[in-house]
Amino acid sequence: MMLQEVVKRPLITEKAERNRAASRSFAFEVHREATKIQVKQAVEKLFNVHVLAVRTAIARGKNKRVGKNSGRRPNWKKAFVTLKEGETIALFEGTSA
Repeated sequence: MMLQEVVKRPLITEKAERNRAASRSFAFEVHREATKIQVKQAVEKLFNVHVLAVRTAIARGKNKRVGKNSGRRPNWKKAFVTLKEGETIALFEGTSA
């Protein structure tokens, strides 16, 4: 799996912003089969930072309905990456905590 395939996109939510301000923890949507080691390597290479810890969680897909048709969104994986003291990721600099 390529590094660009492991990290899909950053998660910029209110909860993720609070975690970023409080504990240097950044949130990303990652590939469903990516391991913590792969996420750590990808973030370190892509953003040139030192990762101390990686926590992952599976987000369950929601049931959705449009008119009579109902379906389900797919499950997806998110990763919370804690960085070394004093380091940050430039993608998150424009957002306010």
